[in-house]
Amino acid sequence: MFNIISVLSGTIFGFGLALSGMLSPSKVIGFLDITGNWDPSLAFVMGGGVAVTVVSFHFILKRPHPLFGEKFHLPTASNIDRRLVIGAGLFGLGWGIGGLCPGPAISSLAYASPQVAVFVVAMVAGILIAKKAFPASAR
Repeated sequence: MFNIISVLSGTIFGFGLALSGMLSPSKVIGFLDITGNWDPSLAFVMGGGVAVTVVSFHFILKRPHPLFGEKFHLPTASNIDRRLVIGAGLFGLGWGIGGLCPGPAISSLAYASPQVAVFVVAMVAGILIAKKAFPASAR
């Protein structure tokens, strides 16, 4: 059941990204280009996502457990360390250079673009390298 819910959630997320135009790297680059031809539409997409999350989490977290799970899995770390700052910086650089982040990149694979495929392969390689360099026990 969990796998079905995961696939359904991912499909809805990918559809929303496509519908909002966020699978287009030029849309993201346009948002980041504040001195040129700035496109603020990404701010509205992100703002809408944040608004829905803030409202829904208020009610969802009052439940004793998720609908399709035994417990909520929420982050417990609250410290800002070097690894977090470096990771956020690398994420931002990749987002700014490629115009994609992980969710839209995976959704964009449906377009069979060689550039997106290279991006996803590089992204997965980076994730695997980071897991080797920083094992969970060292975190």
